[in-house]
Amino acid sequence: MSRFLLALVFGVCAVGMGSIPAVGQQYGDLTATFVYGGDPFVASPLKITSDKEFCDRFEVLDETLVVNPQNQGIANVFVWLFLGRGEQAPEPHPSYAETAEDKILLDNLECRFDPHALVLRTTQTLILGNSDAIGHNCKIDTFANPPINYTIPAGGQLEHQLKMPERLPARVSCSIHPWMSGWVLVKDNPYMAVSDADGKLEIKNVPVGTWTFQVWQQRAGYVNQVTIDGQPVEWVRGRLEIEINPGTNDVGTVVLAPELFAD
Repeated sequence: MSRFLLALVFGVCAVGMGSIPAVGQQYGDLTATFVYGGDPFVASPLKITSDKEFCDRFEVLDETLVVNPQNQGIANVFVWLFLGRGEQAPEPHPSYAETAEDKILLDNLECRFDPHALVLRTTQTLILGNSDAIGHNCKIDTFANPPINYTIPAGGQLEHQLKMPERLPARVSCSIHPWMSGWVLVKDNPYMAVSDADGKLEIKNVPVGTWTFQVWQQRAGYVNQVTIDGQPVEWVRGRLEIEINPGTNDVGTVVLAPELFAD
C-alpha cells in the first residue's frame, strides 16, 4: 500500500514543519470531492416565525446538510490545515498576499445567510451585509475572539475584524429570525476551504511535505468515517495526513454515509 493511502487510512497526526520556506520551496494543490452515500436527499423547508409577509416570499430550506440532487455532492464541508499545540503554519505562498487584506461578505439575503459557510483570515475584514428590505441581526458565537451581536438595518452593512484564529467554525445566527444560521471559520493562515455546490474543494499552493488536515461538517461534526475507492477509511477526529507533492494531490471522491448526519 502506498504511503499516501496509508496516511489516509490511519489519520496520523502531522509531521511538524518550520514556518519559513526554504529556498526553492515547491507547492502542490489539495483537492477532494465530498458526496452523499445514501438515497437522494431533499432538504426540508424551515418554519418562518417572524416577518412572514417578507420572508414567506422565498424558499428557505434547512442547510444543515446540502446535497446536490444531480451528483450527490455535499456543500459546506470545511477542510483546514490542522496544527498541534505550539506548531506554526507554513509561510503562505506569495500568491496569497493578493487576498490577505480582502473584505469578505457575509450577507443577509432572502432571510438566510449568504454564503451559509465561509472562511476568513485574521488579516481580512468581514463585511456583514443586509440585502433584504427588513432588519436583521448578526450574532457570531466565537471562543478566541469576543463574540459579536450586531443589528443591521435593511440595505445596511458594517465591517468587523476577527483577529484571533478559531479552533472550529463559529456559528452565525439571527435572533430576530431564529431559523437563520451560518458558519465562519477564522484562521491565521490561508490553508482552508469549503466545498462548493458540487462537493468539490481545493486548497491551492500548500508547501510540499507531510501535513494534517481536519474535516468538519456542521451536522456530522468531525468527519471521521468515510469511504474512498470503495474502502472504509477512518480519520480520527476528522484528521487526515497527506503527503503534498508538486501538482495536484487529489484525495479522491470521499463518500459520507447517511449515518454521519443522524440527529
